[in-house]
Amino acid sequence: MQNFIKFETQSTAEKLIQSALQFKEKPFLQKELGKELRIGLIFLNPSLRTRVSTQIAAKNLGMEAIVFNIDKEGWALEFEEGVIMNENKAEHIKEAASVLGSYFDILAIRAFPTLTDKKQDMADKVIHQFIKYSQKPVVSLESSSRHPLQSLADMMSIKETWKNVSKPKIVLSWAPHVKALPHAVPNSFAEWTLGLGHDLTITQPQGYELEEQFTKGAEIEYDQEKAVADADFVYVKNWSSYHDYGKLPKVEGDWLLKDHQLKKGAKIMHCLPVRRNLELADELLDGNKSLVPLQAENRIYAAQAVLFEIISNMES
Repeated sequence: MQNFIKFETQSTAEKLIQSALQFKEKPFLQKELGKELRIGLIFLNPSLRTRVSTQIAAKNLGMEAIVFNIDKEGWALEFEEGVIMNENKAEHIKEAASVLGSYFDILAIRAFPTLTDKKQDMADKVIHQFIKYSQKPVVSLESSSRHPLQSLADMMSIKETWKNVSKPKIVLSWAPHVKALPHAVPNSFAEWTLGLGHDLTITQPQGYELEEQFTKGAEIEYDQEKAVADADFVYVKNWSSYHDYGKLPKVEGDWLLKDHQLKKGAKIMHCLPVRRNLELADELLDGNKSLVPLQAENRIYAAQAVLFEIISNMES
C-alpha cells in the first residue's frame, strides 16, 4: 500500500482491521519501525481526533510527527494550472508539495470540500495534487469526498463489538444540523460497509440522497423509524444535499433519533464532533448504546495500522 485515500479491496480492509486490533492490544509492538522517519500532518481545515490520534499513532511506531496548519500558518495555496498569480494566492501547490515532500517521508493531508463545485470536490483535487507533486506516500486525513481513517476505525469498532455469527444489520441515518456539512464521512462509511460485505440501509429525508457510486447495493429507506427498528448498529451523521449540491432542502418531521426507536442491544455510532440534542440526544450519547467513545479511541490504532502498512511497503 503506497497511499491511503479510499477503500481499496475487502482483503486490504480486513488486513488493516486485524492489524489495528493487534496494535490496540500491543501499541508499541513496532515501536522501532519508524525511528528514522518523519511524517508531516498538513491541515487545511480544523481537526481534533484526526490530528491527535495520528500523532499518537506515529509516535507509537517511533516516528517524528510535525503538524502544520497550512490554512492559518502558511501561504494561501493556488491549485489551478497555468494561472497568473496576481490575486491572494501566494504559493502554488507545485512548489509547496514538492518542498514538503523533501522534508517528510510521509504526508498526511486534511482538506474539506467547497460544497459549491461538485466536480472538483468529487475529484479530490487537493489530495491528488499533493500525491503528484510531493512524490511521497500520502494519507488522507479527510478529503472532499472521503474520510477513510474514520471509516477504518468505524469498521474496527463494529468488528470489536459484534460477536454473533450472523451479519449485523447496519443503518446509516441522516440527522439534523444547523449548516451544510460535507459528504465525506457518510460516503466513506457506506463505501467501507458495503465493501466489507455488510448489509447496509441508508435512511434520509427526500432530497438528501448520497452519490450512487458510494451507496450502490444499499437499501434506501425514507422512514427513519422503520429503518432503525431492528438495527444492530445505527451510524448517525448529518450531510447536505448531493444532487442539489451543498444545499439544505426542507425536511419534514422529526429526525432526531430517540432511544425508544431502537431495539435492546442496538449500538449508536457517530464520528464527532456532535451537536447534542440536535444530531443526537443526550440519552443516546451518554447511555450504554453508545459506541462513540470507542470509535474515537480506535482512531489511534486505525491510523497506526495504515502507517505500519505504508512504512512496510517503503522498506520492501
